[in-house]
Amino acid sequence: MKIGIVCYPTFGGSGVVATELGKALADKGHQVHFITYSQPARLDFFSENLYYHEVSVSKYPLFDFPPYELALASKLVDVVRFEKLDILHVHYAIPHASAAFMAKQILATYGIQIPFITTLHGTDITLVGKDMTYKPVVTFSINQSDGVTAVSEDLKRATFEHFDIENEIRVIPNFIDLSRFSLKSKDHFKKAIAPNNERIVVHTSNFRKVKRASDVIRIFKKISEEVPSKLLMVGDGQDRVNCEQLSRELGISDYVRFLGKQDAVEEILSIADLFLMPSESESFGLAALEAMACQVPVISTDAGGLPELNVNGVTGFMSGIGDVGDMAKNAIFILEDDARLAGFKENALARAREFELSTILPKYEEYYQEVVQRSQALI
Repeated sequence: MKIGIVCYPTFGGSGVVATELGKALADKGHQVHFITYSQPARLDFFSENLYYHEVSVSKYPLFDFPPYELALASKLVDVVRFEKLDILHVHYAIPHASAAFMAKQILATYGIQIPFITTLHGTDITLVGKDMTYKPVVTFSINQSDGVTAVSEDLKRATFEHFDIENEIRVIPNFIDLSRFSLKSKDHFKKAIAPNNERIVVHTSNFRKVKRASDVIRIFKKISEEVPSKLLMVGDGQDRVNCEQLSRELGISDYVRFLGKQDAVEEILSIADLFLMPSESESFGLAALEAMACQVPVISTDAGGLPELNVNGVTGFMSGIGDVGDMAKNAIFILEDDARLAGFKENALARAREFELSTILPKYEEYYQEVVQRSQALI
């Protein structure tokens, strides 16, 4: 099958999932065409079945803001026509679904009928999509999609709750490639970070306000008072400077390291004993799944789709949003006993295996076939 994938080419969850999905589809023999404004961050190797098409946006001075949606729609028309794609799969509703709809209408004038699937990832629904500026377009685009998927049952519920959706939404959860995300031997790295065998706590995010990274610092302060520990903060974003300042104010800056954006996050997770995710909103919690695959138990909130991933008392613990005290108490409970920690690590890996790529990929392949066949039946 020839598949066009549209995504944001960044380190965000939607871009990561879209890229890893495309790479896996290519490995299965499908021809996959990525269509976006720059090469996706994780599209980092050559394959005979992988193609990349850059969307160029005109710098014409009439426009205060480059018309990316129009440029994307035009590029989709071009790629579909000349590469003879069978289906488009757009990740993140804004503006990819509306661009795909526009391209589909244009292609129809050439006698080409192509279906498109929209995958909802989270903030395109829970944050941006609810903005009245975009809500009518988001609603229309989802309803005009030939197939719609969401990464969790909670996101599916939220979509129906906030939008007048008539389309069916298929839940296909995020996945993990256990050949990449698994426990690596990094003893030298661990010794450098924790020379006195301290516990290592990790947080990874884009440091947006919704991630509540400052809560990570407050939780770690309480942990460090009971269990000798080090904290690794991975990623970058608007809240990083606040976290750095807070760690100094709380007198724990010597035990906290800010590592910035990292490509090989699995190597950092391989030396971790605990993962903190105190987010205000998570449609699924891909970063937590990556941690669990590296045998790291998770302390998280019970927000969004996290209860569908983190099994309370088994793979870690969940608390209410902002309940720093409870999260710290649960973290200490896991970290203070070697045997208990080992049990949580084992459970985390077992849970991650349920989301292994080889289990989830066929669900997408089956859905592609279903949508294509349904579309052809309407011609």
